[in-house]
Amino acid sequence: MAEVNKDTRDRVRELVKQVLATVPTEGEPAAVAAADAGSVEHVIVNSLHDKFGKEYDRDESAKSLITEDDLRGLEPGSKVRVAENVKFTALAQDIVNERQIELIRKQARKSTAKVRSAAIGADHGGFKMKQQLAVFLTDMGLQVRDFGTDSEDAVDYPDFAHAVAKSVSGRQVDVGIIIDGAGIGSAMTANKVPNVRAAACYSVTLAKNSREHNGANVLTLGAGQNTFDEVKAIVEAFISTDICEERHKKRVGKIDNIDKQYRK
Repeated sequence: MAEVNKDTRDRVRELVKQVLATVPTEGEPAAVAAADAGSVEHVIVNSLHDKFGKEYDRDESAKSLITEDDLRGLEPGSKVRVAENVKFTALAQDIVNERQIELIRKQARKSTAKVRSAAIGADHGGFKMKQQLAVFLTDMGLQVRDFGTDSEDAVDYPDFAHAVAKSVSGRQVDVGIIIDGAGIGSAMTANKVPNVRAAACYSVTLAKNSREHNGANVLTLGAGQNTFDEVKAIVEAFISTDICEERHKKRVGKIDNIDKQYRK
């Protein structure tokens, strides 16, 4: 009986060795391990996907003059985003020619904005969208003040909503835009600051209405409520609309008077 058990254990050990021989070790490409086992099928090489899938490798579009230092470290065939009317030093132009660097010229947007500056802020949930929005607003010709956050590490949205709202209240900027998960908490926070009228908007219609009828000067957005394409349309509607009619200004004045009653 003991001899049978020993034979069984030996067979199990041998089977385990055979299985382990087909498992790739740490750092060994799976395709190589499979080749050793004689079972390679459909090997897909996509190591260049990240390089060729990107719109550009470096963004120098904020500069009016590109020097050789701005192109340092770029590989042949790299893509560089530059301003529409940018100029190059002689050495920089040589590098562009020798390395066949592709220049992607930033097209100037025809801005319909009725404001010149904006403060932006977000919590960790809205961080990525805030980063994209900063580029979008800059391309529209606005001066942008970014109050953070600066990563996806967890933070408290009231801190950033408060910072943006204070900037608007102090007239350091024309409007504020805040992004959290739903946009509601940031609106509540911002509306605690004097002279701030924050509106959470999930559509172009609401954004226009908040400006034209309610004189909103802070827009709050929910990163989980809209795609970035939708957010761009909402933001553009917000900054391109203004309160004009006296009847709306009168009603906004009443909102401000109510606020003052409770701040005494």
